[in-house]
Amino acid sequence: MSVKKIPKIIVVLGPTASGKSDLAVELALKNNGEIISADSRQVYRGLDIGSGKVTDEEMRGINHYLLDVVSPKEIFSASDYAKLARRAVDNIISRGKLPIVCGGTGFYIDALLYEDSVAPIPPNPEIRKKIDKLPTEDLAKMLSGLDPDRFASIDTHNRVRLIRALEIVLSTGKPVPKLEKKLRYDAKKIGIMWPLSILDERIEIRLDQRLKDGMTDEVERLHKKGLSWKRLYDLGLEYRYISLYLRGKISYDEMRNQLLTAIRQYARRQMTWFKRDKEIKWIRK
Repeated sequence: MSVKKIPKIIVVLGPTASGKSDLAVELALKNNGEIISADSRQVYRGLDIGSGKVTDEEMRGINHYLLDVVSPKEIFSASDYAKLARRAVDNIISRGKLPIVCGGTGFYIDALLYEDSVAPIPPNPEIRKKIDKLPTEDLAKMLSGLDPDRFASIDTHNRVRLIRALEIVLSTGKPVPKLEKKLRYDAKKIGIMWPLSILDERIEIRLDQRLKDGMTDEVERLHKKGLSWKRLYDLGLEYRYISLYLRGKISYDEMRNQLLTAIRQYARRQMTWFKRDKEIKWIRK
């Protein structure tokens, strides 16, 4: 009886501003590949400059999937992502090409790669209703006390994930479960790692370039098209701090400096998540 081979894929990962997209495109050009984005904000239409969405020029003719698949007014979960990403993997393989997953959202990558990697704990509407009244900062503080491991790997500005994590913890009285993982794919994981000081510098250079490229105008345009200030705030990082600036709650310099600090902190949380995975082969810059 023959053993069914699981499909081969490549995963390119790392913190924000590490150069993942460029490496993924190079690998795709050399290996007859196509790219599946694994970014929790690039799935949303209109979140382009702020999310660092790859441009047509940067794609260099390589097909990209899981970009612009949903309205930013909608909630898009890791399980939603896994469903669409697996469909994209099947599509790419069916045409004799190599799927290359590229992104920095570790939870999305795990949801795609592993069976049952999203906790199968049912929603608890009563708990959700109570904690949804709390500010995002309070949700993050609560999670840090109740489940430090989950807190270390979560985007602390993402209300949806914070609420889901707290819902699980408060429902079960235990940390978010670390499920036994069974790989769906034969995945070669390649990570990009920079010295912290250089990564911090890259983040600052990229942030200032995005501000010059019209990131503030992008956020203002999204609001004029009907995206609420609350939703922009909940989308985190660039959308959060720029929305505060546009509402007159902080100055431009405060927005830029607070955002820079927040992005650097986020990059550290990404590395905390990825460093737990011993299967990743790191390219050290």
